[in-house]
Amino acid sequence: MTLDFLAGSLPALLLVALLLGLLIGSFLNVVVYRLPLMMQRDWQAQAREILELPAPASTPTFNLILPNSRCPHCGHEIRPWENIPVISYLFLRGKCSSCKAPISLRYPLVELACGLLSAFVAWRFGLSWQAGGMLLLTWGLLAMSLIDTDHQLLPDSLVLPLLWLGLIANYFGLFTSLEAALWGAIAGYLSLWSVYWLFKLITGKEGMGYGDFKLLAMLGAWGGWQVLPLTILLSSLVGAVLGVIMLRLRNAATSTPIPFGPYLALAGWIALLWGDQITASYLHFAGFR
Repeated sequence: MTLDFLAGSLPALLLVALLLGLLIGSFLNVVVYRLPLMMQRDWQAQAREILELPAPASTPTFNLILPNSRCPHCGHEIRPWENIPVISYLFLRGKCSSCKAPISLRYPLVELACGLLSAFVAWRFGLSWQAGGMLLLTWGLLAMSLIDTDHQLLPDSLVLPLLWLGLIANYFGLFTSLEAALWGAIAGYLSLWSVYWLFKLITGKEGMGYGDFKLLAMLGAWGGWQVLPLTILLSSLVGAVLGVIMLRLRNAATSTPIPFGPYLALAGWIALLWGDQITASYLHFAGFR
């Protein structure tokens, strides 16, 4: 009954998607902060094991659920009513309720962005399996982009499950055929892998990380090989323009590494939603149609 109501009422569907996106955005803030730390602790544990060093006497639980969120300045445990997406930030006026230290504006912005993107996906696809798949992909791309921006890292624990999920979804023809998705994953990985090694052979430097190969393979698994040319073109153009702007604003050297993952994620998301229209418009403008 509820699904029938949502299917027949666009405002209700958009409201539910918005609220769900706000809640997921709050969780993504936790993922973006904690997942890199969890990976670092895991690497340290593996290094100690290889070097045969003694393990710490006690290791407190640290995962995406525990411990409860705390203020990084005073250690105040965030209470449930202080963790309502966007609303709590406004109610607290952007400050910790205990020590009055400022809370980063990024937290409510991520929540709001996730909510609005979720509502847009619901508007674009309606109540459908396509909307469900696109929501999962959107949330994953948002988390990956933020982690890559902060740490220049694209965790396998996010990229690889979504890659497999894209192939599984397209087994049922959700966005493209399974054949196109399979070759999209293969071509996505090999295209950037080839650029990486060509650049390294010429310059002796690494131009990008292996995570970028896997991310483009994941986008190919969702949209098929057809989305790859537009994704690479858009990400390269946007990355080049914004990269130069950021370097100028920071007065940084041209050798300063710039994460490529966010540009790939944004370009791939656009290509999945509007790839056919963008390509058709370009061909028409160029006189091929």
